[in-house]
Amino acid sequence: MQLGFLTACLPQVPFEDVVRWAAAEGFDAIELAAWPRKTRRKHVAGQLDVANLTADDAARAREVLAENGIRISAMAYYENNLHPDAKRRGGYHAHLRKVIDAAALLEVPLVGTFVGARPVKPAQVMKEAGRLFRELVSYAEGRGVKLMIENCPMENWVKFGLPGNYAYSPELWDALFNEVPSEHFGLNFDPSHLLWLGIDYLRAARNYAGRIFHAHAKDAEILLEGQYRHGVLGEQLGDNPWHSGWWRYRMPGSGQINWSAFVATLREIGYDGALSIEHEDPEYEGTEERVKEGLRIGRRHLARLVQ
Repeated sequence: MQLGFLTACLPQVPFEDVVRWAAAEGFDAIELAAWPRKTRRKHVAGQLDVANLTADDAARAREVLAENGIRISAMAYYENNLHPDAKRRGGYHAHLRKVIDAAALLEVPLVGTFVGARPVKPAQVMKEAGRLFRELVSYAEGRGVKLMIENCPMENWVKFGLPGNYAYSPELWDALFNEVPSEHFGLNFDPSHLLWLGIDYLRAARNYAGRIFHAHAKDAEILLEGQYRHGVLGEQLGDNPWHSGWWRYRMPGSGQINWSAFVATLREIGYDGALSIEHEDPEYEGTEERVKEGLRIGRRHLARLVQ
């Protein structure tokens, strides 16, 4: 099992500097953020211009990775692929195909995204999601790439009070995998979301072993005083999507995920891929150095478990 991190937390740091820093800090891999260079989204990055990536660009990037002993575990582009605005939805699909093309050039086996949502019940759009992802998975498969979805609910993303990504629970995974039965379609499995949703993340890892292509290392902390005051339907605080008022995301080891048990479960099911830190801990934000300190803390906690 290799330790890595999602580069979205370092949006201003160039690709080569990210790779060199990762190597110097003892990481094995990076999960490369691949949003467009111009985007309205916060908390995203694009260390490589994947929309215009050439074969020569990819060859140089592979050289930098090889020189530093780092691999790209996956490409990351998480947008609302079911967005209610047809023009924006089409733009997301077009860029996702470019990310898949870039992954093929970079010899990266995995691309991660969201299913997304519209402000209706999941059952009303599941057939549509199936049609879309059968096409996208086929496109990826033709380029030697697998497509995976992360299980973040993205609550309030599309409409307040509703999830913005219909891939957050075993019920929805079953529906999606029934619609898209391809072996090239799976999960970027993140236990932190399952914890605050009240879903047994160890059981889920065992039950969906064959669909776990990649794993995020993000912790979550339940804030009991906030839960008392706001309830589980409480509105997120300000514009921070990682803090609801009664829970927040943390670095591995700072929350309530049992990382020893989770790593043991991944081993039990035969998972030997990347354990990628997704930095969304509000305690380590504000400056590049604070972000890097958070990544160091997360890596130190996990390193003793994956040796």
